[in-house]
Amino acid sequence: MISAGIWFLGKFLRYAFPPLFGQLQGTYGVSNAEVGLAYTGFMAAYALMQFPSGVIADYLGSVRVIVGGALVAAVGALAVGPAPGFLAVAIAMIVMGIGTGVHKTVAVGLLARAYPGQTGRALGAFDTAGTYGGVVAPLAVTAVITTPALTGLLPVAAWRGLFVYSGLLGIGLAVAFAARSRTITEAPASADERPGARAYFAVFANRRFLAFVVLSILFGFAYNGLVAFLPLYLTDVAGLTPATASLLYSLLFAVSVIQLVSGSISDRLGRLPVIVGTLVLAGVGLGGLLLAGTVGPLAAGGLVVAIGIGSHGFRPVRGAYLTELLPETVAGGGLGAVRTLLMGAGAISPGVVGVLADQIGFQAGFWLLAAALVGTAGIAVGLWLTEAE
Repeated sequence: MISAGIWFLGKFLRYAFPPLFGQLQGTYGVSNAEVGLAYTGFMAAYALMQFPSGVIADYLGSVRVIVGGALVAAVGALAVGPAPGFLAVAIAMIVMGIGTGVHKTVAVGLLARAYPGQTGRALGAFDTAGTYGGVVAPLAVTAVITTPALTGLLPVAAWRGLFVYSGLLGIGLAVAFAARSRTITEAPASADERPGARAYFAVFANRRFLAFVVLSILFGFAYNGLVAFLPLYLTDVAGLTPATASLLYSLLFAVSVIQLVSGSISDRLGRLPVIVGTLVLAGVGLGGLLLAGTVGPLAAGGLVVAIGIGSHGFRPVRGAYLTELLPETVAGGGLGAVRTLLMGAGAISPGVVGVLADQIGFQAGFWLLAAALVGTAGIAVGLWLTEAE
């Protein structure tokens, strides 16, 4: 439960920034490209930590990695409070990316070992807890901006206080997990059992595994570009008010409870049928939003729900499928290598969408994201149809 709480806080910190893009632009006079690139820095740091965190966990155990990452993320959040300008905020974002980036790869392996027969269900519960950080984040941002008294005890602007409180909570969670870990038994690999670098990358010689990695990379690109700019897209293109856009942004994450269902179904019926269904649904939702143009709140809400159900429903099944494909001896580092690639693609996505939005318009960037989702669905169908082979 504490591990899920740390993941909740990590996702909260990540998704508190997109609703603040407008605030940051107004405060510091920066462009869509600049805020997008700052968010890319956050996500790039997150991505780069996936592989080393998995390898370190293979060598030293998961607990030390999880505690250390939580403390680093907390330091980054606390640093937002006294940050004097946008560059300092961007640096703090990178520190938060480093700290939050070590958690999921390690926690997924821990859960897979703890629940070998119900991995999909366990990861569904874990991902749901984390994803609700995305539900709370935009609501919290709106609350502290409109009600400064909520952070009046701190000598910083309301939205900065949100990160200061998050940093304090992160320290508390790290201490609690360290105390709880005394009852967790781990056996880090001995010197003779430690895999070499080649072992981590040998799995990519499997064509089906490689195809699924490409699928995951395309999904990471599409999803992270979407969540970075969905609030601005809904206001600038769909014609909704900022308050309505923030509400629908929360709705995107609120439906993540579907992860409990999709993970359990995949345990019983197989991973690939669920993967195909969820990716197709996400693509249909995004395509509908693009084709609709200016749209009312109800229609936009329905399309956002479709995107959310498809995207979140896919995530725990992806993790379960990857853990099944990876040999146990390289599970941590192997999963970390995959997550480095997919999160790397996700990291560059906000920057790409931000540049396209400034040069051409938001719709061009979002059509690129839709094309990536179409690619994921096509690969998934191919893997499903050839599964018997």
